[in-house]
Amino acid sequence: MIKIGIIGKTNTGKTTLFNAITMLSAEVSTYPFTTKTPNIGMGHVKTLCVCRELGVKDNPRNSTCINGWRFIPIEIIDLPGLIKGAWAGAGLGNQFLSVAAQSDALLHIVDASGSINEKGEICEPGSGSPLADYYDIEDELIRWYMKNIVENSEKIRKMIQSKGMSTTRALFEVLAGIKVKEWQIEEALRRANLLEIPFLDWDDDDLKAFATEIRYISKPTLIVANKMDIPIAEKNFRGLQEALGEKFVIPCSAEVELMLRRAAKSGAIEYIPGEEGFRVRDDSKLTPRQKWAINYVQSRIFDKWLTTGVDQAISIVVFKLLMMNVIYPVEDPRKFSDSKGNVLPDAILMSQGATPLDLAREIHSELAEGFLYAIDAATGVRLPKDYVLRDRDVISIVSTRKKRGS
Repeated sequence: MIKIGIIGKTNTGKTTLFNAITMLSAEVSTYPFTTKTPNIGMGHVKTLCVCRELGVKDNPRNSTCINGWRFIPIEIIDLPGLIKGAWAGAGLGNQFLSVAAQSDALLHIVDASGSINEKGEICEPGSGSPLADYYDIEDELIRWYMKNIVENSEKIRKMIQSKGMSTTRALFEVLAGIKVKEWQIEEALRRANLLEIPFLDWDDDDLKAFATEIRYISKPTLIVANKMDIPIAEKNFRGLQEALGEKFVIPCSAEVELMLRRAAKSGAIEYIPGEEGFRVRDDSKLTPRQKWAINYVQSRIFDKWLTTGVDQAISIVVFKLLMMNVIYPVEDPRKFSDSKGNVLPDAILMSQGATPLDLAREIHSELAEGFLYAIDAATGVRLPKDYVLRDRDVISIVSTRKKRGS
């Protein structure tokens, strides 16, 4: 299952975002380090279900379909807030960084309203610097990668000198435990212009250049400008976009999203996460304060930004940064069902470039061992094992061990 970590300074709204995504109730307060251990929960990424185009009524097993939208589970980790010196163990740094390294991608939350100071303490809106906060956290991450390499430098040298390993392979042996792939190391070396420079000859600048590249390659990151319902946040948001690039910064109000999800759960409103609005079920049952809150949300978020940004953030990470495709495996290609008659029972996130054989492995190792071919259920076309799966493919695996593997 895909793991997305939520990082940032304390009081940026990380835990509120976590609660909004997972609808759990992790502790939230204005005290630094309220989150002392990682909060782990289940969130969902939304995609248009193929049930509409196939004209079938689905009954999902591993996911949920609401009004033609498929919600696929992912793991969300809310990590303790960082402070300067975290890479060296200050605050809860070591715990934070070791867990962050296990994530497939990161949501970097900044307080766009500028309501926290450099220590993560609450201050007057506009007096803090979201951009400085962003750079502080990123510096800690890069320094932590550097620390990992330095502490293992002797081991890397021995693998290169005694075992004849390449620099790429030796670094992989050290960094594999924090979910770094060998191809990512190769790419980081290329970007840092270190492919032709032996590891034994690296200086501090080379080390930092490599650590910077491997941090961003191995942990794709989206910057979430939170607290956009506070008026002054818009100016800071534009500044973040100008400095960091529009593609990587999105506006968000985690508190509003959490309020909407709770209101929808109670039956007060109709709201599907990610929708551009909501509907009040019975306006006469709202208290004056609730009416004020509804009007505030409409004017400050939906009229201005169209969505709260929470669902959008998850979607961008999964489909744009991690470049995942949604594949629907079925056993009966004519009925689009499994052996029990469940129509479109599962929706599986697969990496770009994955093949039907990879899908078979994902379902069950025995299914892959007896793999013969796959069938595109939508067209009935037989597919070879090296066919590259596309988003929204409905695939049936034909295997000599199908009954045992299904």
